[in-house]
Amino acid sequence: YVDTVGMDTDGDGYVDTVVEDTDGDGEFDTVYMDTDGDGYADTVGVDTDGDGYVDTVGMDTDGDGYVDTVGVDTDGDGYVDAVGVDTDGDGELDSYAYDTDGDGEFDEYESDYDDDYDDIDDDYDDDIF
Repeated sequence: YVDTVGMDTDGDGYVDTVVEDTDGDGEFDTVYMDTDGDGYADTVGVDTDGDGYVDTVGMDTDGDGYVDTVGVDTDGDGYVDAVGVDTDGDGELDSYAYDTDGDGEFDEYESDYDDDYDDIDDDYDDDIF
């Protein structure tokens, strides 16, 4: 089996996407992407349950070489429903958002439907008091 393939997806002559079969089953289960063209992978997607779909994504959004955002599809529906973010750059995820009802919106936005984060919204139930 071929276990690693590099691709030039944007046609610039440089490999920007690498897919890999990490468990030797003949199916690619990990993808590394250089989305900003700096020569380093800044997004990694992994199929952790072997169903053929990426269910965990790690991203280096600030370009420091460390993953600072992780998205997970916890229920296998193809949509990220849990996100962890390292907001202070210390290498530890310290802020989280969840979509527990699977409607595609993180719970922080939907309890009072006013588009404000409810954890910083003084009127969390939108009753004007």
